[in-house]
Amino acid sequence: MKTEVPDVKTELWREALSWAKTILGALIFAWLFTNFVIVNAHVPTGSMEATIPAPSRIIAFRLSYMFNEPQRGDIIVFRGEEQLLVKRVIGLPGETVSIDNWRVYINDEPLVEEYKQSAFDTRTIIAPHSEFAPVTVPEGHFFVLGDNRDSSQDSRSWVDPFVPADTILGRALFLYWPRVQVFTR
Repeated sequence: MKTEVPDVKTELWREALSWAKTILGALIFAWLFTNFVIVNAHVPTGSMEATIPAPSRIIAFRLSYMFNEPQRGDIIVFRGEEQLLVKRVIGLPGETVSIDNWRVYINDEPLVEEYKQSAFDTRTIIAPHSEFAPVTVPEGHFFVLGDNRDSSQDSRSWVDPFVPADTILGRALFLYWPRVQVFTR
């Protein structure tokens, strides 16, 4: 009986092809995963402190709003004019949002917010962003605020204060840098 000796070049080619398929498959999977399932976002400022420290990296789930709309309290990632932004949903479509002496009102009812950080909550002075005239959130849009209201550029400071639903990329799931933290509503 004669045994065939494998050709070294053929074996090397098969091994290289096997590796190339694996790497190509991993790259395609990573591209699909990051473009259709998750959003990897950077939070460079303190606008969401104490919930999200600056600087941080978070993961958001793109499929969160495939079958339902964002809810009040969700931390969302959306496309701003120049970069991805991370804020908390405060006003839903059809609701009237106002701010009086740093307190947020939804349809004239005070909003309870355990997550918010603000040094000015007990002050009686009128400062930028401590007051915000009532606005009604249009259909297909949301009103968002940073948790650290004293240091956040959000719906209060934008020319158009509403975030269109079609710019929302996903709901923040967890922070992975500089520490790990899972977000809940």
